[in-house]
Amino acid sequence: MLHAVIPAGGSGTRLWPLSRATNPKFLHPLTGTAETLIQATVARLAPVAALGDTYVVTGVAHAPGIARQLPDLPDSNILIEPSPRDSCAAIGLAAAVIAQRDPEAVMGSFAADHLVRDGARFVEVLRDAEAGARRGLLMTVGITPTHPETGYGYLQCGKTVDGPIRTVDEFKEKPSLDVATEYVRSGRYLWNASMFVWRVDVFLKELRRQQPELHDGLIRIAAAWDTADRDRVLGEIWPTLPKISVDYAVMEGAAAAGLVATVPGDFGWNDVGDFHTLGDVLPADDAGNVIVGDSATLDGGKPEVLLHDSAGTVVVPQSGRLVAALGMRDVIVVDTPDAVLVCPRDRAQDVKKLVDELKERGDSRI
Repeated sequence: MLHAVIPAGGSGTRLWPLSRATNPKFLHPLTGTAETLIQATVARLAPVAALGDTYVVTGVAHAPGIARQLPDLPDSNILIEPSPRDSCAAIGLAAAVIAQRDPEAVMGSFAADHLVRDGARFVEVLRDAEAGARRGLLMTVGITPTHPETGYGYLQCGKTVDGPIRTVDEFKEKPSLDVATEYVRSGRYLWNASMFVWRVDVFLKELRRQQPELHDGLIRIAAAWDTADRDRVLGEIWPTLPKISVDYAVMEGAAAAGLVATVPGDFGWNDVGDFHTLGDVLPADDAGNVIVGDSATLDGGKPEVLLHDSAGTVVVPQSGRLVAALGMRDVIVVDTPDAVLVCPRDRAQDVKKLVDELKERGDSRI
C-alpha cells in the first residue's frame, strides 16, 4: 500500500469564471457525476492507499473546503502551506512529514484535479510503479500519447528495466506541433502527467543532493510538524524555501543520474485543463452539446439550459438563471452570479488571458 499525497493548489485560470482563486476547479463536480475532482481523486486511490495514509497539501484558503468535502480524512493529514512555494516544497513537505511518521514508506503524488476513466487500469499501473519504487527508483507514471499534444511536457523513455518499467532518459519541455508529432511517431515518449511514486527515503536523499537548502528546511519543518512548535518553525522557515518545481529541482537531475523510471499509463487520463476539454470528456447529447453540472431543471421545474439548433456547445450554468442558446456552434457559455464568459471552443486556452487582464486591473473576480 502507498501513502498517497494530493497536492491541491492553483486556481485553474483556464476554467474561469467557474474556477476562482478561492474556489478552484478541484472543488467543483467536473467528473460527470456529483463527485468533485478531489473527491474522485481520493476515491480512485482507495484501492492502493488507506484514508489514514492519504494526505492533501493545500493552501490556507482551500483547507476548509477540502475538509468539508473529505470529512473522513484525518485533520492531521491536511498539510497546510502558509503560502505557495511551487510543487517541490509542497511534495517535499509531504515526503518529509511521512518520513517522520513512517521512514520506510512508499508515497505517490497525484494531482487533485485530473480525470481518469479506467480506475481499475489506473490501479494496475500504480502497482507496477510501486514495484519500481521499492527497487529504489524515482518512478513517474507517464501517459501513453493519443495524439501530438503541445500543452504537455514529455518523458523520453530509454531501456526496459523490468516488465513495463522503462528508464527515463530526459524530461522534455512542451514542444512545437512538429516536434510533438515526431515524439508520438517514435513511440519513445510519454506525456508527463506529474504523477510520481517513490520511497520517501530515496526522494529525500536525492532532494538533499540537488537542493540542500530546500531539503534541510523541509526536514526542520517536518521534525516540528506534530509538535507544539509547528507554527513557529513553519513561519520562520517556509518563506525562505526556494520556489521551484519538483521536475526542475529533483527529477531532471535524477534522470540524468539514471535514477528515474516510468510505467506507461493507458487509463483514460485527462488534466481537465479548459472548457474545450470538458466538452470532449463529459457526456454529450446527440448534437455534441455538454451541460456541466446538475442542470436538468431548477427547483421550479423550469429548464436551466435551453439549447435550440446548437451543436458542440459547452454550457456551465452556475447562476440559477436560464441560459438559452440559439444557432450556436462550438461555443462555450459559462454563467456565474458575477461573471459570464462566452468564447469559441477553439479559444478555450486563451481564457487565461482574460484572467491576466483582470489581475492587472486589480479586479477581485478572479
